[in-house]
Amino acid sequence: MGQITIEQFRKQIATGETDPVYVLAGDDDHEKSALALALGEMVEPELRAFNVERLYATDKAVTPMAVAEAARTLPMLAPRRVVIVLQAERLLNPKRRRGGEGEEEGDGGDLEPLIAYLESPSPTTSLLFVFSTPESGNPQELPLQRNLRITKALLKVASVVLCSGLDGGKDPARWIVAQAEAAGLSVDRAVVSKILQVTGGEPGRLRAVMSKLVLFAQGAGRLTAEHVAAVAGAPVHHGDDWALVRAIEQGDTARALRELHAALAADVVPYLILGQIGYAIRTPPPRGRFPASRVPAAVDALLRTDIALKTSAGDPQVLLERLVVELCG
Repeated sequence: MGQITIEQFRKQIATGETDPVYVLAGDDDHEKSALALALGEMVEPELRAFNVERLYATDKAVTPMAVAEAARTLPMLAPRRVVIVLQAERLLNPKRRRGGEGEEEGDGGDLEPLIAYLESPSPTTSLLFVFSTPESGNPQELPLQRNLRITKALLKVASVVLCSGLDGGKDPARWIVAQAEAAGLSVDRAVVSKILQVTGGEPGRLRAVMSKLVLFAQGAGRLTAEHVAAVAGAPVHHGDDWALVRAIEQGDTARALRELHAALAADVVPYLILGQIGYAIRTPPPRGRFPASRVPAAVDALLRTDIALKTSAGDPQVLLERLVVELCG
């Protein structure tokens, strides 16, 4: 169907007049998470268990047939059903096979049920494909093999929403300078580096921190390291300082809570702690040590906590404590 803006997507959700198929892509994971959550919340709370389904493409049970069947299921006591496919590129980019004349398209029988569905999607379902940030780093690029039939079928019917927290994928350092200058503030390279350090350069976090910084430093004429420290605190330490993550991986609730409290006492920003935990959970073996069987539930817990932190839906310490207890359980 073509590309729509984030604002248009939110308006459709607010009115309940959503399209049959959506694609969420880009490098702003926070925005993608928020939009996916908002689409599911379009369904009444007491009916979400029946009408909102989240599928993880990393799960072997999530096949193209399973997605098509989930999307074809009629809503129960509600006008619409929502099906969300996370890390969709894992499902839609099949391994290519070699033929007599070189490489052939790899979207054969396996993907046929989903191709057939996309050619005639259910009018009572909103099917959302959420893509990870493309390896190329270009937020405008969909991580799909363009010559495949599944890709052509998807792009023909889907409303595509690109989520880039840095205005179309601008260089983070230049984006920070532009945001500061637009607010009447100058900023030097050392402060820009500090902002990148405390945010990890992640677009959603950069946007959130810069929004607070320009308000905090309004009228000062210059953005300083002191402003950054006051608003963003200290960065999450990397290297060997992963005690909280290791305790979670080992299921040691008491030790994990102690490490969490120590990090908060050291003024580590809550969403940076969340980002470190999320990185560890999403890192596949052999580098990652979080049990694969627990990843889908853990990602759900991360998503809920992320949204709660962003919307001030509770005390950050309490929200993170609940997350740690859930992940260790």
